[in-house]
Amino acid sequence: MRFHNPECRSVRDFYLFRTVRLKAGSNLNREHRQCRSGQACAAEKTADKALDAREGMNMQYFDDTEQALYARLPGVLLPWYSQNARDLPWRRDCDPYHVWISEIMLQQTRAEVVCGYYLRFLQALPDVFALASAPEKELMKLWEGLGYYSRARNLQKAARIIVSQYGGRFPSSPEEIETLPGIGPYTAGAIASVCFGVPAAAVDGNVLRVVSRLTALNQPVDLQKVKAQVSARLMQVYPAEACGAFTQAMMELGATVCTPKSPRCAACPAASFCRAAAAGTQKNYPVRLPKKEKKIQHRTVFYLSCGDRIAILRREAPGLLSGMWQLPDVPGELGPNDAMAAAAGMLVEPTGIMWEKHRVHVFTHMRWEMVCYGIQCDRCAEGFIWADSDTIRRQYALPTAYRMFLDDLTV
Repeated sequence: MRFHNPECRSVRDFYLFRTVRLKAGSNLNREHRQCRSGQACAAEKTADKALDAREGMNMQYFDDTEQALYARLPGVLLPWYSQNARDLPWRRDCDPYHVWISEIMLQQTRAEVVCGYYLRFLQALPDVFALASAPEKELMKLWEGLGYYSRARNLQKAARIIVSQYGGRFPSSPEEIETLPGIGPYTAGAIASVCFGVPAAAVDGNVLRVVSRLTALNQPVDLQKVKAQVSARLMQVYPAEACGAFTQAMMELGATVCTPKSPRCAACPAASFCRAAAAGTQKNYPVRLPKKEKKIQHRTVFYLSCGDRIAILRREAPGLLSGMWQLPDVPGELGPNDAMAAAAGMLVEPTGIMWEKHRVHVFTHMRWEMVCYGIQCDRCAEGFIWADSDTIRRQYALPTAYRMFLDDLTV
């Protein structure tokens, strides 16, 4: 782990500086002379008192005993993982293209859902060259239903960089990997450790939950500084010959045993030294900042049917779901009469409402409350693509928010 030399401009700065340097085995007096503040001695005295009292500061994650808990993880997790790892398709090799695709798909999506998408994706786009050259329509169709469609676009942007700048070979260092579009510290750490044996921590929600309970971490894990500290702690205990296995073992423990609502502590290999398990406070962790309420938007959706054909159109860019296909819609919740008037304004010559459905679709920071009217029309107006429902399902990528109205009619 690499430590930086902070400027001791406050008591808290010096406290952090002193604690970290002591753990690194540095000479405190020599480093202390580098402080710029003329009040360094006073800061040192106050920091010494704070080390004993810890009043007003919750700095548990600098505690030596907590690092000892981290150090015990490889010894219990690696044998447990070798016996209990799920057979997931992306674990059958260490190809960075495969691991990368799976990690991006697994963001905000359960593993059991991802499996089918992953296999279909690799069948259509088996390597980084195929992804880089794929038509956008094909890429979006392969991603249909996974949501967060910017992930698919960033995959292709990154693939083109790998092809043009690296000759199709995936970069191996976390720092280089993280420069690719759509890749953050977690994904970079996962690829580097699993595929290249680099001791790079991959700290996602599962790992944060495991560590929070293990150490009874009272800091909000939403904070970037807390994530960075957890990552640094983990990197100190990575087993040199099993970096990838340790990364996946941490993820697996959080996904299958140390779950959010019903942790299976009796099956946990770390239960004997887990602070939350000992105190019976598992449900108190991880600590998170208060959630912001989702913004609610009302929308009226039109299922315009002319014979056996349905109207769809492409969403404008930029914006939410930009570039995706959709059923026509307007902001707000219209009643039946206003909906008919709006359809008439689309020049489709509506003749009547066949049905009305209400649905809710939840995004990360927004909630759509939707009413959809099935309207029979006499004219296939310009400005839309008119296609039967089977063709739409095969050829056009509709986000779940719109596709669910088509799916309702086939149930």
